[in-house]
Amino acid sequence: MARVYLSARATALMGAAALTASVALAAVTPSSLASAARPAAGLSAAATAGSAAAGPGGVRAKSAAIENAATGALLWSRDPNTERPMASITKVMTAFVVLRAGDLRRTVTVPSAVIGYVLDYDASNAGLRPGDKLTARQLLYAMLLPSGADAAYALAQAYGPGIPAFIAKMNAVARLMGMTRTHFSNFDGLPYPTPYSNYSTAANLLTLGRFAMRSAVFRSIVDQRTYRLAAGSGHHGYLWRNLNPLLGHYQGLIGIKPGFTGAAGQCLLFEATRNGRSFIGVTLGSPGSITTANTADPTRILNWAFGLPGA
Repeated sequence: MARVYLSARATALMGAAALTASVALAAVTPSSLASAARPAAGLSAAATAGSAAAGPGGVRAKSAAIENAATGALLWSRDPNTERPMASITKVMTAFVVLRAGDLRRTVTVPSAVIGYVLDYDASNAGLRPGDKLTARQLLYAMLLPSGADAAYALAQAYGPGIPAFIAKMNAVARLMGMTRTHFSNFDGLPYPTPYSNYSTAANLLTLGRFAMRSAVFRSIVDQRTYRLAAGSGHHGYLWRNLNPLLGHYQGLIGIKPGFTGAAGQCLLFEATRNGRSFIGVTLGSPGSITTANTADPTRILNWAFGLPGA
């Protein structure tokens, strides 16, 4: 059932769906995407002089990076180009594809298949009820706050249209962004068809985060600690809580998305701003478990960045 869309039919649909994605993204040309994806030059020698040049201490993530969110200047990285599973950070691209398509007032009916899908993969979910009619904007909250794989499924099915076509669009957009070491095998970051088939790099995920956070809608969603949707015509009531472990606990944190699988470890794409200075960073493969989030790595990285003079 949930695995049907991972069949060979996905390969056959890839080319046509990628072309569809390119047309849908006509407003953002490949050249402009590539230009925006290229980070600015790093810190000057003066700015990185002394012990700060060594980077933050005590970080245990396998891959990590942080940059100036305003300029794209890379400040520090560890193993930034190694391909690793990224878990639910995948949902940032799912959201970006939906946002690029627009029409967030579009009504999407929650498909009955989401129940079996969540059960099959023991996936994080927003508790969506099959048959409920929600807007695409509401489903973005359901996907990005509680990391709802059920909401991601509903959006991908609606905006593909169909799952294989949507995944093809995700990969097409990644190519336009210059994310050359990224591949999406699904829309939510779950470990299928293998634990390592859905992957990216720290450097590529900074690019994705930079694009996503340019959307006022996206920024407003990932900055919310909770979202309550009262019961209404066509849907039940819901309360969704943001799983970002730093939101509300780290001063200036404004998003964006955590994730975890056994293969990926604890992952976090994050942005914080203080006194007019903003930094966006990512950690992949940090120690921790599905119930024990790793806040130490991103906290150390952000503290180091905010301590840099003129970064």
